[in-house]
This record gives sequence, C-alpha cells and structure tokens, in this order.
Amino acid sequence: MKRPRIKRRSGLGPDAERLVWLASGLAESGSRAEDRFWEIHLTELIDQLLDEGDEDTINTALDQLYSSSLTAYDELADFVESRAENAGRKLADQDVLLVAAPMLSWSRYRIPALAISDAVLANLRVHLQAHVLADGVKLSVANYLFSPDQLPVGYCNTARFAEEIGRAAQADQDLDIDAGSMAETTHFLSDTRYLLFAIAVPRGTPMFRWQESGGDREHALSQWRSQGGASLVPLLPGCAVEVVLPDAYFAASRRADRESRAYAVRASVAFLGTTLEAPASQLRAIIAPFHDTQLEEFRIGLTLKDNEQVVHGIVWPLLGAEDDSTDVLAQIEGTLRECGVTDIVSLEHRFPMEYCDDCGAPLYPSAEGEAVHAELPDASADPVPRHLH
Repeated sequence: MKRPRIKRRSGLGPDAERLVWLASGLAESGSRAEDRFWEIHLTELIDQLLDEGDEDTINTALDQLYSSSLTAYDELADFVESRAENAGRKLADQDVLLVAAPMLSWSRYRIPALAISDAVLANLRVHLQAHVLADGVKLSVANYLFSPDQLPVGYCNTARFAEEIGRAAQADQDLDIDAGSMAETTHFLSDTRYLLFAIAVPRGTPMFRWQESGGDREHALSQWRSQGGASLVPLLPGCAVEVVLPDAYFAASRRADRESRAYAVRASVAFLGTTLEAPASQLRAIIAPFHDTQLEEFRIGLTLKDNEQVVHGIVWPLLGAEDDSTDVLAQIEGTLRECGVTDIVSLEHRFPMEYCDDCGAPLYPSAEGEAVHAELPDASADPVPRHLH
C-alpha cells in the first residue's frame, strides 16, 4: 500500500517535521534493510540537534507523535535517549556509554546526596569491574551520589554530561564533580540516589558481564547487591537501601522509576509501623485514580483502622504505556497485601490533580471520598516527608 504523505503541521518547524517523518517511517518499516535507512537519517538529525542544544525541536516532535502515533513516539524517544547516553557517538572505533546505578532509599531523616571519597570510589570501581562490567572495560565514575534534582535536565544536557564523563572513561580516570554547584535536594520519605559512570570499549565488544559467555543479569545483580551495595550503604546512614541493576542511563532510570513505586509503599508501611507503632494489620489503604486530561496517577491514603484521618499518602504514577486499560490497581493492591495491609478500599470516581495551596503537597483520598491533607495524629511527632520523588 502507498504510504500517505505527511502534511506540514501548523507550528511544526522543519527539523521537528523531519523528525516526525523519520520516526513514522521507522515505525512503519517492514524490514531491517529499510530500518537502516531511517536510522541513519535519524542519527544524523538527532546528533545535530543535541550538539546545537535544540531541546525544543526534539520535544515538539515528541509531543506531536504522542498525540498521533504512540508507536512512532516510542521509536523517536528510544532513539533520542540512545543518542544522548551514547558518549561515543562521534567516535568510529569505540563504544562509550553513560551508565546509572540507582539506589532506592527511605528514611524518616533527610536522605543525603553527597560527594564520594577516593577510598569508596576505588572500592566501587573494583566491584563494578568484578561483577557488572565485561573484562577490559575502561571506566570513569563520577565522585558524587546524585539525587533526582541533581541529574542532567533534558536530552541535550544529558548528552553534554555523557561526553564529559565519556572522555574521562577513555582515559580510565574518574570524574570530579563540584559538589558546591549541585542543586538543593528536596526532602522525601522515599527517594532514589544515582551513581553515574561511563564505560568505554572497542566497538562491538562486550560492555557488561551478562554479554559474556556464562554471564546473566540476575547473577550480576545479586553480586552487585551484596558487594557493590555494601560499599554504598555507609554513604546513607539511617536509611534503608535497595540497589537496582546498573544499566544504560535511561533504561536504569526507568527501571528505578518502576521499582520505586512498590518500594514507596513498603517504605510508607514501615515508616508508620515505627512512627505510630501501628503494624500493617492496623492500617487501612484508600486508593483512588487522579486525572488531569487523562488518568495520570493513583494516590493512596493511609489511615489507622479505628480513625478516618489520613496519616500518610503515596503517589503511584503511571509509567510508559500504562493507562485506564492496564491493571495497575491490581498491582497496587497486591503490593499492599504483600506488606501486610489487608483493609483496602478502592474508589472508582475520578479525582482532579489537587495539591495543598499552602505547602504544595498532593492531597490524598479519604474513606469519605474526599481529597485531604495527610497529617500524623500526634503533632509532636516528626513531620511526614512528602511522597516519593
């Protein structure tokens, strides 16, 4: 069948229109040979936009495709991410990649984001090379444990950071981060911290342990948790910590986002157990969908069984292709039951995306079907940090 021509869209610049055309072509391609044509031209244009710092054109094209073709949107988003994290995109003979090692953490105290000492950095290098990376990989580790507020913002800034740490990786040297220039970190009960590093190998050779014969991701994760995680845990005193498998920057970040939702539920139940001396069996969870123009997230209000006051709240955002048709509610209920919460109320009516006018915190559903502020019953208790970052 003849592919219909894409008409010029009002307000869409020439580069954004070409991105839409190329991504749509790749999404509709019927062969690997045709894929290569679209991929070559996408690579050239995306690299040009990243080098020019033209974030607006990329986002305009993504916005257009999100409303017209989710398949093409996914193709373009995946391609932009892969080029931004590809620190060796200008090299002919090396693969250089920006990698993230996320850590899920919760604490009733402030979760630190801080510089990493030379001794800890050296220990991390040993464990990364022993358990996560393939033999012979050159490595550069940034000497800072980043909060989400401190990560590069947008594709263009990510590409700039990837190139900087990528050059250090080619020299097998760690990257020094100016801790004094980092943004302030917001206080949340449950949050993620990121160890960032870059790896460099001759083009086409293995980068990760699971690419080698006999290696697999589960074993790498097990070893990283028991060895590498043990090196990172002392950096977060007073915090419960769970490490996520290191991977390419955007893939690891998405995995951390997915796993952090259930982790936030477990953290909240544990927090209330220690703060209010209320075991999970004494808690009630009220779950409700919150909409903007579409379903954006579920929010969970937690109360004591003998009291209607919402004492804590959790936000469960929708990710990727999740929408009204996916069974997210069953996943939330299953997570709560795994934590020991059996008194669960699911509200069906739509809630607007409401926040507190005074402090900006999300409002959470109550058993009466209202969106309310979460407040601990004892005013002398430590204030509840806001929901998951």
